[in-house]
Amino acid sequence: MKKKAPSHQLQRHYRWMYKFGVLFMAAVFVFFMFKLEAQFRSQLSSNHANLIKTLSSKPKVAFLFIARNRLPLDFMWQHYFKEADETSFSIYIHSRPGFVYNEMTTVCTFCYGRQLSDSIQVLWGEASMIQAERILLRKALEDPANQRFILVSDSCVPLYNFSYTYDYVMSSPKSFVDSFVDPKASRYNPKMAPTIRKDKWRKGSQWATLIRKHAEVMVADKTVFPVFKQHCKRRPLLPEHLRKQAQPKVVQKEHDCIPDEHYVQTLLAMRGLEGELERRTLTYTLWNKSKNKIDMQSWHPVMFRHADVSARLIKNIKSIDHVSYETEFRTEWCSSNGKTLPCFLFARKFSTRAAMQLLNLVKLDNYARQFPGSKLEPVSLAKVNFTSLESKLLPEN
Repeated sequence: MKKKAPSHQLQRHYRWMYKFGVLFMAAVFVFFMFKLEAQFRSQLSSNHANLIKTLSSKPKVAFLFIARNRLPLDFMWQHYFKEADETSFSIYIHSRPGFVYNEMTTVCTFCYGRQLSDSIQVLWGEASMIQAERILLRKALEDPANQRFILVSDSCVPLYNFSYTYDYVMSSPKSFVDSFVDPKASRYNPKMAPTIRKDKWRKGSQWATLIRKHAEVMVADKTVFPVFKQHCKRRPLLPEHLRKQAQPKVVQKEHDCIPDEHYVQTLLAMRGLEGELERRTLTYTLWNKSKNKIDMQSWHPVMFRHADVSARLIKNIKSIDHVSYETEFRTEWCSSNGKTLPCFLFARKFSTRAAMQLLNLVKLDNYARQFPGSKLEPVSLAKVNFTSLESKLLPEN
């Protein structure tokens, strides 16, 4: 039995349904295209506005302080920033969660309200230190005018005025990152492979100065940081009665890789960016080999006390024009456009009294330059109420 052909009316119905479907799909397509274009224009407008803002404003240096609580040397930074153009710098401080910088907690007016609202508890020797650095950088990157990012210790002092520092870091298109190959690589954990290969493992100072591109690389990292977080564990603290004895084998097997001395260097090496670095730090540190028999191979930064600080000390630090890396048979000469420059703009670690003595030297030097042949008595440290001063400047127990 033959099937009847569909009626002309039914055929017209199918044709209209087909046309309606095509028109509907076309309308939906056009709608989404307009929506995407609107979003693109909005994003383009936002990026254009940020670009205009960046080009029209003076590039800024972002100072990223890592502190336990207060900034113990904030009086030094008050002196430093008060002579600077406030449109040329910005300040961000990572301290313990909930700590607020105001007139009750700091003598540096430039630090008021500059604490991060999302700070974390930082433990030395663990990945929380580099997480704090990443939080600081993420916040500082929100301002498109910030073009250089300087990580600063809470025991750090500036060696030059702000103007010199600004010109120094802005004149170089590179980041200043102390980075070298450690032939022993005793801190490298084989479990980090294959994400982090041993040949990309680098070591260096935590106190880096980054260009914006490298700061963005550090903040965007989602592969290297988790590996550090997983495999870099702080060695457990030994009981008091065992601290003068040799370490038990179980402790010796712990990988205390000190993430802050390896993360930035290793990350940039893995991203193929070492050619964009001045492979040296701008922060001077005097290292003294540990006398602790528990860890004879570790080095610790010397704390400068009041008696250590003199014009000769500062002159010697400022006169350093090269840094040698014996493990790589490499010498980093500090220069720009063929002109020799001092290697260091900052120095650490300074006690409160040592920084006060340094500030005296700075004031005396400035006075001597303005009034040759005149005499100015320095602030007498014996007359300073350090009990009151330290209660305000130093961390609480």
